[in-house]
Amino acid sequence: MTEKKSRARWVGLLGGVVGLVAAGAAAGITLERYVVNRSRQLADDPYVDEPFGQLTAERGMTVRGEDDVDIFVEIIDPPDGEPDLTVIFVHGWCLDMGTFHFQRRYLPGMTDPRLRMIFYDQPGHGRSGRLAAGEYSLEALGRTLHAVMEAAAPTGPLVLVGHSMGGMAIMALAEEYPELFGDRVVGVALIATSAGGLEEVTLGLPDFFARIRRPLMPLLTGASKLTPNMIDRARRVSSDLAWLLTRRYAFGGPQPSPSLVSYVERMNSSTSIEVVAGYLRTLFEHIRYEALAALNGIEVVVVAGGADLLIPLAHSEEICRLLPAAELVVIPEGGHMVLMEFAEEVNAHLAAFLKRAARSAAAINTDEERRTISDL
Repeated sequence: MTEKKSRARWVGLLGGVVGLVAAGAAAGITLERYVVNRSRQLADDPYVDEPFGQLTAERGMTVRGEDDVDIFVEIIDPPDGEPDLTVIFVHGWCLDMGTFHFQRRYLPGMTDPRLRMIFYDQPGHGRSGRLAAGEYSLEALGRTLHAVMEAAAPTGPLVLVGHSMGGMAIMALAEEYPELFGDRVVGVALIATSAGGLEEVTLGLPDFFARIRRPLMPLLTGASKLTPNMIDRARRVSSDLAWLLTRRYAFGGPQPSPSLVSYVERMNSSTSIEVVAGYLRTLFEHIRYEALAALNGIEVVVVAGGADLLIPLAHSEEICRLLPAAELVVIPEGGHMVLMEFAEEVNAHLAAFLKRAARSAAAINTDEERRTISDL
């Protein structure tokens, strides 16, 4: 088949898909709004008064990240004394630091250990800057995380908590700076993330869509260069559909809090289509199984949702196969936003993990003191 005929075939296929979507749009909009309205009124909403997006920090700073992108950082210090541990939270794709809303509310109350908590928005997300041009890379995210570490937490033991793409950024850091793990980084929590193979995820769709996704990748990554403002406006207009998709792909339980779904959808819709498309290639090409070796010997907890359609449970199981000492926590009904949907359970496991990490940090300090004395 000639290149011209091949291109014509793809254009015809895409035209057919667009035609089907257009034909169903008018009929579907009424049903869509009906379903959304009913979903938003289901049962009592436990988070109807939750101050999503309104939490403030005592300290903030801007860090110059990779590619000269300004990174917005917030810091919460323990109420009394110096911290035993500093915890850096790294959020995922199309989200922002608000992903850790419930951890931010719960963990500062810990006294054993006392925590300094650092949150930041990834490049192109939240209040951080974005690239002037070009695609984003996980390698750059790893170096950005390193820059945040150096600027906001230059000394003391560290724990890294990564959700989804945030966990991949931690793996990219481990790939480039393996010497940090076991020395400065004494613990890692990986939540709903993957070490590779995302191109095989079907998203709960028929195999046909999974098969055509790779050939369409150049088109998807370049889509934002056409009319990004028009696409972003269309996303805002179709907010009801976006809400339904968020509920479907971010949550696993039968009746997630409507207020929580709305908050996650707002984070998603606040991420521009240019940024969304700019991350696609690096996510689908992400393979960092070997980088996990740097995490051997430190405290690791892997949290997964049993109903996660975006990054299925098998990806967490594979991480734990490569890190046999890691703790695997599975929330059976949890979706991709398991840390928000089942915050109480996840926070309990994180608190126990942080206590173990603090003990490891204390043991490292004791060993260093003994070596210092023996050297004298």
